[in-house]
Amino acid sequence: MGFYQGNDLKKITGGLKRRHRKPRKYEIGSYPIETKVGQSDVRVVERVYGGNFKVRLKYAAFANVYNPSEKKFVKARIIEVVETPANRELARRGIIVKGSIINTEIGKAKVISRPSQEGTVNAVLIEETKK
Repeated sequence: MGFYQGNDLKKITGGLKRRHRKPRKYEIGSYPIETKVGQSDVRVVERVYGGNFKVRLKYAAFANVYNPSEKKFVKARIIEVVETPANRELARRGIIVKGSIINTEIGKAKVISRPSQEGTVNAVLIEETKK
């Protein structure tokens, strides 16, 4: 089930604003999928506008982590969500979004992809300064 994303108020200067037509099928959106840390990767395939398909990630267990010093990608298991600069509550609930800092097997990494829109978790390893 989707929800209506169109604007059904016709712009009129002064007076009451009324709906000028019924909602159209192409104006229906969908509820956001919040990608959580899980035991395995679970993907959902949705049909979207234009007959296209969007792969959404519901649960994530692995991330493609880029190591800048070695210039290589490594598939690493996600342990937890450490912090989310956009919203603290998302980190507490274990939801992965773009910009989240995740703890992986090889260290902390920053998520650079949109898991609920792209279907994968891509991240860059954060180089920690050694003292």
